[in-house]
Amino acid sequence: MGKKKHKKARHEDYAAGYAPGGWGAGYGMPGSGPAGHGFDAGLLHAMPGLLKSRQYDQFLLGAAIGAAAAYVLSDEELRGKLLKTGMKLYAGMVGGVEEFKEQMADLKAEVEAEQHGGA
Repeated sequence: MGKKKHKKARHEDYAAGYAPGGWGAGYGMPGSGPAGHGFDAGLLHAMPGLLKSRQYDQFLLGAAIGAAAAYVLSDEELRGKLLKTGMKLYAGMVGGVEEFKEQMADLKAEVEAEQHGGA
């Protein structure tokens, strides 16, 4: 076969492969899926199944948390505000626990005073 004939034959084989139903037609390729809509039709038909999956829900939640964490960690001003708020909450919680301990100690002292005073 001459060079031109060989080149023409390769081109025809290549073009035939990408024709609807040819070797190039697969998932996401032109000519695949319902009515030849390609990748969009396959993806859209698969969506209801993906959304019902618990693993997909967990993936979306993880992706959202990861995106939020990346945003917070990249914004220095927001990170500082969150740390200050966290420290205030922690201090308030520790103060509440200390107050609770004092109240318990007062109640214990009152119970002991009643037991020793009444006997």
